[in-house]
Amino acid sequence: MDASLTPEQDEIRRTLRELLRSRGGPRELRAALDTPAGHDPALWTALAEQLGLPGLALPEAYGGVGCSATELALACEETGRTLSPSPLLATAVLAAPLITALGTETQRAELLPRIAAGTLTAALAVPGTALATALALTGTGGGDWAGGGRAGGVQARRAEGGWRLYGQVDQVLDGHSAGLLVVAAHAGGFARSRTLLFLVAGDAAGVVRVRQTALDATRPQGRVQLRDVEAELLGEDGADVPGALAGVGDTVAAVLACEAVGAADRALEATVEYVRQREQFGRPIGSFQAVKHRLADVYVAVQAARSAAYYAAWAATPLRGAGRVDMRLRRVGATSHDGAADAHRRIAAPPAAHLALAQALEALRTASAEGIQLHGGIGFTWEHEAHLYFKRAAGDELLFGPVHRLRAHAADTARLFETSAEREVTV
Repeated sequence: MDASLTPEQDEIRRTLRELLRSRGGPRELRAALDTPAGHDPALWTALAEQLGLPGLALPEAYGGVGCSATELALACEETGRTLSPSPLLATAVLAAPLITALGTETQRAELLPRIAAGTLTAALAVPGTALATALALTGTGGGDWAGGGRAGGVQARRAEGGWRLYGQVDQVLDGHSAGLLVVAAHAGGFARSRTLLFLVAGDAAGVVRVRQTALDATRPQGRVQLRDVEAELLGEDGADVPGALAGVGDTVAAVLACEAVGAADRALEATVEYVRQREQFGRPIGSFQAVKHRLADVYVAVQAARSAAYYAAWAATPLRGAGRVDMRLRRVGATSHDGAADAHRRIAAPPAAHLALAQALEALRTASAEGIQLHGGIGFTWEHEAHLYFKRAAGDELLFGPVHRLRAHAADTARLFETSAEREVTV
């Protein structure tokens, strides 16, 4: 792995940081949160038209830039620094990869160019609070998270000329404002239950959307009610939806890790600036040894999280992942196809993106909590921005974690706590 950034990656970071510094400050952030959409449409247009951010990781054949998940993660690190609310995560990280992976050629040709241009925003609607489960971040991705064929969740039934959906989805990121909804629903009833993904226009008849009050206002969420809504199946009926969601989950985790690192770095930076100015007993409080030690611990946590997040973003590229598997197989002497498969099962590695996300969320929680403490009386006031970073840390753990479950799933994947006999039986 080459840890240095390419000139193109440096240019993306520099340009995006300058744009967000001029148009995404604390005052602009609070104004954007008070809008019906929860973000600044003018800033989103600038991100799309000037930087091509929505299409950064989309193929050039569909109007995208053709970059990898690494560039998208680095861009999200900059948006994380300013906590800029935008449809970027819901559209480019959650929804667009699923359309790319599962959609028919007609669906990709119709939707992806509009997403890349920023004229169409999208949201992934997963029933209940199961987003982390559906993306296989805290489990295998199976189970009845989409309703299980029983009451609850979203149910799909065949109708003349297509499909109809009925149900309710809470906590949909940008679900109240997205122009396109990618809805996970169950079809086939209880006996032949299966999870499918459907495309629903945000303004379709029978769709009722309300913005929800969220702990983290910088991640706007909506409640979506589907009342016998006409829907289009994403891809083919026999598509491996859980597998596609799990594949997207690795990229989501890597991008979120970089975003959390950006937020943690900014929280630490703001705290260091404050302790250099705030005086107590005739000297800056940053000169006290106890304060230095606390900030040094935060710095180490942030830098360790950055290293893990960068590796996860680098590893999210499929060709690189294949190279790592081949290297591990050669080390154990696997020569035949069957032998390679058996060796791969024996040496299953923990998902790097999940561990990186856990470490980044923990670093953000530490940096934001210490920031509030070291800012003193002003740190917990509504007027100061410190609480926004703390809420981002808490909100992301609720949506995509928590940290201990991310690590537990990684340990289960790597089979760290199995005995040799158990491992042989499984193989």
